[in-house]
Amino acid sequence: MLLEITTTHTPATDLGFLLHKHPDNIQEKKLAVGKAHIFYSEANQNRCTACLLLDINPIEVIKNKKGMRHFLKENYVNDRTYTSNSFMSTAIVKSFGSAINGTCHTRPELPSTKMPFEVRLHAVNVENEEQLEKLFKPLGYEIEYERYDLDSQFTEWGTSKTLTLSLKKTTTLQELLSQLYVFILVLDNQRHYWIAEGEIDLLKRRGKGWLDTHPEKEWIVKRFLKYIPELTYSAKLNLLQDEEDVNTIQKKEKEPNLHQKRLLKAFQLLKKSDAKSVLDVGCGEGKLLKLLLKDSQFQKIGGTDVAFSELQKANEKLYLDTASPYIKEKITLFQSSVTYQDERFLDYDAIALVEVIEHIDEERLEVFEKNIFGYARPKTVVLSTPNSEYNVLFEKLYADEFRHDDHRFEWSREEFKNWCQKISKNYGYDFEIFPVGEEIENVGAPSQTVLFKL
Repeated sequence: MLLEITTTHTPATDLGFLLHKHPDNIQEKKLAVGKAHIFYSEANQNRCTACLLLDINPIEVIKNKKGMRHFLKENYVNDRTYTSNSFMSTAIVKSFGSAINGTCHTRPELPSTKMPFEVRLHAVNVENEEQLEKLFKPLGYEIEYERYDLDSQFTEWGTSKTLTLSLKKTTTLQELLSQLYVFILVLDNQRHYWIAEGEIDLLKRRGKGWLDTHPEKEWIVKRFLKYIPELTYSAKLNLLQDEEDVNTIQKKEKEPNLHQKRLLKAFQLLKKSDAKSVLDVGCGEGKLLKLLLKDSQFQKIGGTDVAFSELQKANEKLYLDTASPYIKEKITLFQSSVTYQDERFLDYDAIALVEVIEHIDEERLEVFEKNIFGYARPKTVVLSTPNSEYNVLFEKLYADEFRHDDHRFEWSREEFKNWCQKISKNYGYDFEIFPVGEEIENVGAPSQTVLFKL
């Protein structure tokens, strides 16, 4: 990934003072998983271009453990490429720290000087071109971009989400870098590090002087914080309270979110099934397991996930290392996959698959079906999946986009019903479908859950 910043300010070499980087030198900044190279492709009185080139070491990406477990898990488990956007935002701060903080000791008047800038950002990940308009147009940027085919020899594969972005604006360098830092992260909505409460203060600092008046302020905040409910809630109270009533926000946030509603529906159906033993497939960090452990009806509980890091988190959040012998005997965590026969799936009254099936490649669904309904064959299966018809109501989604980068498909209500009928016919299960979340006319509820019974 390459960032080029050009100015035709007179003298253009003032850019070197602002960046605290001499045009005659090539510099390097060490990153967590590689290096950032800083150099000038041109530097004279009329035109000066500073370049920031990312050199990510893929071996270091795999080796690096600190703060990157989720990132590494996704990189290992599926075929999605890692994001470079967040690496670039980190590199901007590390390489141009003085400039983004608005300081220049040798020329203190320069940080407040507005200059004409041209920016070219090569290989930036952008989910949808409409986002470029939403982010940059209200701030007065001129925008151009160029997309590329995934493979020039196989044009039917479509275009890549990676593009070259060109921007023009007369502004201060501090404001330019701050907006680039925020918008690069918003465009991809992925990170190579864990985000926490400190990201809100960081956004306030980088958004000072322009974020408050941006017409897409709330959307930017949500995207920057990856739609994490706890963080967006805090951000609303911290950043958006001039626009929304705090009491209304607090009341709304006390209601169960969609994920909690899915888990509660699955738990209720398992409870009514009279199952004594339950296996949670794709258990993640163990939220459904926690509900099951609290109920004495469930005497044998299993949790499995394809990602070992998720099982580690489940073990920690359920405090299994310090649990009583009774709890330790009651629950078992193990790594496995639904696309392979595993004898540990046997001997459970019920199997729960909450938002799992859509992560399976469609060509492997038949194997999944045989393993769950033919081989394991529990008396009860509770399965939930998104309702694709509802996606038009999500502000963070665009046409033909899935709710998660790792979703391989998403079914409409009719498609889900047809699949359930096929399972019923092929494996002898009765079924009943339930909506999860608020139902809206013509599009239904956001999620759909099915109860299969032998």
